[in-house]
Amino acid sequence: MILTRDVILEEMKKGNIGISPFDANNLGPASYDLALGTSLRFFVPQKEAYAVHNEADFNELTKLIEMDENGYTMKPGEAVLGVTVENITLSTHIAGWLEGRSRFARLGLMVHISSPFMQPGINNREVLEIANLGPTPLTILPGTKICQFVFEYCQGNAAYAGKFKAQKSA
Repeated sequence: MILTRDVILEEMKKGNIGISPFDANNLGPASYDLALGTSLRFFVPQKEAYAVHNEADFNELTKLIEMDENGYTMKPGEAVLGVTVENITLSTHIAGWLEGRSRFARLGLMVHISSPFMQPGINNREVLEIANLGPTPLTILPGTKICQFVFEYCQGNAAYAGKFKAQKSA
């Protein structure tokens, strides 16, 4: 069951949903808009194929940078990892979905192209898998409300305890 604005606010008052920093202007009818932070990981070209296996580490293929107010210009076909400004905390009976926004998809910018499900019990900033699929270079800017978080109830309680439970940077 997807949570609406009023229910999201109720769950925040109960301490079951945390959004920090919180801005009521970012709360829509059934989602919360999240802003792009300053940390980005861009992919460094490799000469050899990289083996994709259970121990694969994105750090081996990427370089961390901090954007300034001028942002970062993505070439057509380029993918980067970003991170949200906001930290999301969910109780054990609430999960969520991280989704792009159609205004940016219409430019060819895919903001979260894989793994949109956010597990119950998380307490982290959301890492964004951003790709420019259009033919035009696009400059992404810190502070842009680039994606949205959709909250939903779980039947039962569970808590994610995986590798990215408490991630804070891209």
